[in-house]
Amino acid sequence: MHRKLAHSFRLLSVAAVLASGAALAPPASAAAPARPAAAERAADNPYQRGPAPTEASVTAEKGPFGIETIPVPAGSGTGFNKGTVYAPTDMSQGTFGAIVVSPGFVSPEAWISWYGPRLASQGFVVMTLETDSLFDVPASRGDQLLAALDWLTGKSSVKNRIDATRTAVMGHSMGGGGTLEAANKRPSLKADIPLAPWDMTYSFPNIKTPTLIMGADNDFIAPASSMAQSYYDNLKTAPEKAYLLLKNAGHMTFVSPNTTIAKYSIAWMKRFVDNDARYDQFLCPAPAPSATIAKYLDTCPTG
Repeated sequence: MHRKLAHSFRLLSVAAVLASGAALAPPASAAAPARPAAAERAADNPYQRGPAPTEASVTAEKGPFGIETIPVPAGSGTGFNKGTVYAPTDMSQGTFGAIVVSPGFVSPEAWISWYGPRLASQGFVVMTLETDSLFDVPASRGDQLLAALDWLTGKSSVKNRIDATRTAVMGHSMGGGGTLEAANKRPSLKADIPLAPWDMTYSFPNIKTPTLIMGADNDFIAPASSMAQSYYDNLKTAPEKAYLLLKNAGHMTFVSPNTTIAKYSIAWMKRFVDNDARYDQFLCPAPAPSATIAKYLDTCPTG
């Protein structure tokens, strides 16, 4: 059965490439305590990094941090193949959260490499993966994400730049399925972002990680209605979750630089990995449908 699914998925993936290149209320007499303003909460946050965000800053191709690129050859660690690390060079503000990104089925690292500098320049140490095999299933990709994360935070040359208590994963397609698998195995992750996720598992009862799932309205490989949104709907234990459906987009939209994908990925990671409430403005209230967003569902950040 697994071979048939993998074979079918491979044919669909290749075809897509060729075609186009989710307390009781206080008594009425008791006044509810005022919620501190975002700026006030941010001022008390030791993990805040970088200047106050703006629409221009979260949509820019480069963030405020200078970065370096470090190749990670095969054999550097156990449990994963190889990859590339993108790390901020200025540690004057302290250590950074860490993110590992997985590509999808029959997809090389190069297809998700754009996430590395885009996220790292906003104040994260990011590693993009080349998986053990182009045909690895989601569960295997999830294990590789976690193995790479452990190496990155514990043994890499940039481990001293990382706060190992603030980690996250993301991935595309079967790498998106692997992202859900990883978060289900490691509830201590601070954030996860599955991009057009594909997985035959629909229940992830151990996920206690803020999860942003993105789908595409014209995705015929991992149809958003039966996959991305279904995962979102079935996610019952995440403290926060959101579902963003890209408009006029397909499965392979996620492998090229995209302002909408970048904006909400940055905002989600900053909000939950860095606990930076200054990014609430991009997530809550939920963004309205637009030229690039067909649907957005969420619980809104409550912290």
